Amino acid sequence: MENGNHSEGSANRSISTRAVDATVAAVLIVFGAVIMYSSYQLGAGWGAEGPQSGYFPFYIGLMILISAAVTLYQSVLGKADRGKVFVEYEQLKPVFKMLAPTLVYVLGVQLLGIYVASTIFIAGFMRIMGKYSWLKSLLVGGGVSVFFFWMFERQFLVPLHKGPIEAWLGF
Repeated sequence: MENGNHSEGSANRSISTRAVDATVAAVLIVFGAVIMYSSYQLGAGWGAEGPQSGYFPFYIGLMILISAAVTLYQSVLGKADRGKVFVEYEQLKPVFKMLAPTLVYVLGVQLLGIYVASTIFIAGFMRIMGKYSWLKSLLVGGGVSVFFFWMFERQFLVPLHKGPIEAWLGF
């Protein structure tokens, strides 16, 4: 591979830069359209006393949509970057090793509360990715959660989302 391009006969599977550009541009077009629609519902015009509440967000959404449309056009019909590799599938494996547990953590926060989910998440990462002992992993994970409980709940008086275990313990 040279300059981001595959040589002929390369067996590595990959995702092209053009595909990523087109996908991100399509997502941003939808995002910009949603912003514009929501802003229009709020009132995106000029009222008797100045701009309505959706005026500025509407035009920001419009700029996002136009910019993304230009990017989509260039990625689909442009001549630059043909065959340029954005990422090889093999390179995505470590990304998903981090992303999958993080998504489970987000769900865990909703179901178990932030302190229990954080303890499990930190301890799990330490054990699986860092190869630390279970004892050290649980002590650090639990210690971090206890520290943040003390800091947010007791010092700042900001309650964070708690789940059934914290409710059972009376927190």
